[in-house]
Amino acid sequence: MDANGIDAAPGFRAALAVADSVLYEGYLLYPYRRSSPKNQVRWQFGVLLPERWARAHGLEGGGVAGSAESWWQQTECLLVAPADAVVSGRLRFLQLRRRTPEERLPDGGHRAADRVGEALSFDEAVPCELDVQASVAELLSGDKRLDLRVPGSDTVTPLPGSAGRTRRRTWPLTARVTLSLTPCEGESLFRLRVRTENAAREPSPDTPRDEALRHALIACHTLLTVPGGRFVSLLDPPDWAEKAAAECVNAHTYPVLSGDQVVLSSPILLYDNPRVAPESHGDLHDAAEIDEILSLRTLTLTDAEKREARATDPRAADIIDRVEAMTPEDLARLHGTIRDQETEADTAVVEVAGTLVRKGSRVRLRPRLRGTDPQDMFLDGRTAVVEAVLLDVDGARHLAVTLEDDPAAELNQWYGRYRYFAPEETEPLEGEPA
Repeated sequence: MDANGIDAAPGFRAALAVADSVLYEGYLLYPYRRSSPKNQVRWQFGVLLPERWARAHGLEGGGVAGSAESWWQQTECLLVAPADAVVSGRLRFLQLRRRTPEERLPDGGHRAADRVGEALSFDEAVPCELDVQASVAELLSGDKRLDLRVPGSDTVTPLPGSAGRTRRRTWPLTARVTLSLTPCEGESLFRLRVRTENAAREPSPDTPRDEALRHALIACHTLLTVPGGRFVSLLDPPDWAEKAAAECVNAHTYPVLSGDQVVLSSPILLYDNPRVAPESHGDLHDAAEIDEILSLRTLTLTDAEKREARATDPRAADIIDRVEAMTPEDLARLHGTIRDQETEADTAVVEVAGTLVRKGSRVRLRPRLRGTDPQDMFLDGRTAVVEAVLLDVDGARHLAVTLEDDPAAELNQWYGRYRYFAPEETEPLEGEPA
């Protein structure tokens, strides 16, 4: 199966869109300027450093969270497949690229500088992809190990005018990927392991982290496909696969489904079938980003701050350009979006104390006074109208309500701004809204 086959697998495009966000998560944080303190320590997810350097700095632990640095990561997932099915993997990561402006000297030579005109020194990154594959039969006969290499580079480009030039340098990277397959209880059920290691020999253990990152696989993650077979969810396995799912060991990364033929194993914890919000205008690189808030904050940057951000990195310039091009309608679409409801909000029903509650039902609020918003204590005993019965991603139901005696109730209904309570925090009332 060739690379085009990997890309054509059902669910791959959706997984790739999420994987692109993972690749640049934390790459550059708001306010997107080099001088910002939060951008002084970068590369926080899926960082695989050279083994010798990592061991010398005590980076050996397991754990699922990809924010813990190491020299290896491991994915274990379940698949059901015949012997002739082919497992294909795509290893993706960033290679650090050092950008250094060089000022032109009177004798025609050049000297490295922190800044030349609007050109700033900065660590950029180059996206890298390496493909591996093996059949089920091949893996059952023994592990398959591949040593993969990404070359270094050193290029220069002239700056506008005769001020100087910009040098961009990358360092060689070496990765080792080992695929293995273990039969589980049950017909044609296997545990697939993908272990990825940074096999670079440089740098020496006493090298500062900023320099060691030049030899690191950054934001490392894996996409897997198995046409002719299917993967089994580890988050919600069927009864017959629960024992095998519990035996899977994942370190510094975790696999989730995208359909049943694609797995994304990410250093950032996700849920099965993750999607990029359709309202989003592009990646903002901030962990757990809220597009509306970050977009509005970006619009408040001064012209000088925007100039520095644009000079810091082309991706920062793209964010600012996208945000400045957003219309009021674009911003409005980012506000208060609700999805993943079990049914339409006007037909969903939940039973509360033996009474069916739906849109239009009246309830008396009895909020919990511990572990919730302290202001809810002032709503105890107030009556409200149910505007919707909602279902969150964890399967829990919530009632969206407006207070009956709130002078702004109609305005809140028009905006879709409600108060939210668990069904057990309400008492059903008889009759139509007052």
